[in-house]
Amino acid sequence: MSHNSRGPTAATPLPPATTLPPTGAHDHAPGEVIGRHRHDYHQLIYVSTGVLAVQTEAGAWVASGDRAVWNPAHIWHEHRVYGHSSVHTVGFPVADPPLPVEGPTILAVDGLLRELLIACTEPGLPEPESRRLRAVLADRLRRAHIQPLALPTARDPRLAHACRLVLADLGTPRTMAALARRVGVGERTLTRLFRAEFGMTYPQWRTNTRVFHAMIQLAEGASVTATARRCGWATTSAFIDTFARTMGQTPGAYRSAAHLRAGAAAC
Repeated sequence: MSHNSRGPTAATPLPPATTLPPTGAHDHAPGEVIGRHRHDYHQLIYVSTGVLAVQTEAGAWVASGDRAVWNPAHIWHEHRVYGHSSVHTVGFPVADPPLPVEGPTILAVDGLLRELLIACTEPGLPEPESRRLRAVLADRLRRAHIQPLALPTARDPRLAHACRLVLADLGTPRTMAALARRVGVGERTLTRLFRAEFGMTYPQWRTNTRVFHAMIQLAEGASVTATARRCGWATTSAFIDTFARTMGQTPGAYRSAAHLRAGAAAC
């Protein structure tokens, strides 16, 4: 699969104060990469069809049909597309953020928020109407539920090595003891690194990692059973239970919704 790079490699300047920050909708092909860049304004990224992974120096987040990524101003990031994707981006002034600006955040997207995001990115929208829609959108964002699922990036080289080993083969279960031996550190040391850097245990991090990649697999059309196997669950039922507890819906429902959106977009 070829990967194209697009988008600026330097900061995108904020428009004059009399205009709204950039907002738009774009279609992207599977495997496309939007190169490393940053903005002088806050940005909300939503994917009405497909899946988009947002990578920063701090970690990775996934935008899909039921979740959006909030990326504060000045943070370097890049995007990778999975499946045919329709991406909606809404810019917000630095002086008036509707969400916390400490770092990227995942937001749950309900039906109303989805329609507002799509409406705000409609091409040729008159500025007065755009401002009214944005005002409602900002109100809803302040009430939106923040989702915890993200993959933080390890700073310690020993922890980074451990994470790479797990990510290289999610289908093979690795105990903390076995992972520590491969990395060449004590089990207690590796346990401490997971807690110190990620604020979670190794099993919690691995579960988040598997769910994160399961979302991508399902969006690309893999079956629930194949996804469970590829992402390291011993049984499909265990995968369904974990995914449902983490995401609030079964993997089958998530997969069906993703493909319904893709079908609707193709019509």
